[in-house]
Amino acid sequence: MTTDEIRGTTLGTAPTPLSVLDLVTVGAGHTATDALRTSVALSRLAESRSFHRYWVAEHHSMPGVASSSPAVILAHLAAHTSRIRLGSGGVMLPNHAPLVIAEQFGTLEAMAPGRVDLGLGRAPGTDGATAAALRRSDRLDEQADDFPQLLAELIRFLDDDFPDGHPYSRIHAVPGPIQATSPGGVQSPHRPSVWLLGSSGFSARLAGVLGLPFAFAHHFSAQNTVPALDLYRESFKPSAVLDEPYALIGVSALATEDEKEARRQVLAASLNMVRLRTGRPGLVPTPEEAEAYEFSPLEREFIDSWNSNVIHGTADEVRSGLDDLHKRTGADELMITSHAHNGDLRLRSYELIADAYGLPTA
Repeated sequence: MTTDEIRGTTLGTAPTPLSVLDLVTVGAGHTATDALRTSVALSRLAESRSFHRYWVAEHHSMPGVASSSPAVILAHLAAHTSRIRLGSGGVMLPNHAPLVIAEQFGTLEAMAPGRVDLGLGRAPGTDGATAAALRRSDRLDEQADDFPQLLAELIRFLDDDFPDGHPYSRIHAVPGPIQATSPGGVQSPHRPSVWLLGSSGFSARLAGVLGLPFAFAHHFSAQNTVPALDLYRESFKPSAVLDEPYALIGVSALATEDEKEARRQVLAASLNMVRLRTGRPGLVPTPEEAEAYEFSPLEREFIDSWNSNVIHGTADEVRSGLDDLHKRTGADELMITSHAHNGDLRLRSYELIADAYGLPTA
């Protein structure tokens, strides 16, 4: 992993490199197959319009989010793209054995050399019961507390550098560096770039201390964005990976030709979030269903707060909102996630944002 594989290039009139976060959302009346086809189309659009990277996120037991297996999805996207960086935003490390993740992302690196990011989070990406089913344990807090140790183990598997005498010194993640030291082996110049993800200060501080790039989930924890970025920068120690901090933030943004349509789509996404937060996860509802839904005063208060951090409207309005967010946070990269019931509208949103900033067509 090198600095050049992490840092993006600012293009057009954008204030910073722009990237894509895809939750592979499934709308009512559509299938997971439809959602994955949209993801392929979106990854190709993002590559052709010079977005820097394309990440998918690990979620479980959510009917409206078909991204339970990031490595599988990324392998599929790697077959349909050739230049854009692909990665996880993120893989929830406590859900998996570090060796399994090293093998999966080593395989991805072999498929798409020099363009794989491994973003890691410590949250479960689901509710407690589902997390317990994934981990075969109900000791969720203990496993989250083990995150630094799990991270260190994963990085050692990626680098194949357990010290002599370590219980894992004779275990190797394949594909990986061990192949280069085997007779006739050739060393690959790349390995997945490790990022830490967070929505609070824990991973911000850890990423800083380790000198790793950091991604903050502004799209669902906006009140913590500036404090977490400040903590990351204050904690940062130069490393072999980075000589200075590099932080991206995830931001929810939807651009449409018609401002009214943007509001309708955002309302539908809000109803989906209300249902998720109240233990009723489902497919992303249609705007018509959301408009007919009678929100309680408490639900209305929630969505007003939630939508205050969703940048939406015409392309010019979204561009202005992204510019303002960059000024407030100083983020080194903006990773945009667009939520709409219809996949075509999501595709069009990214196209409009690219046009608004004059991003080149590759």
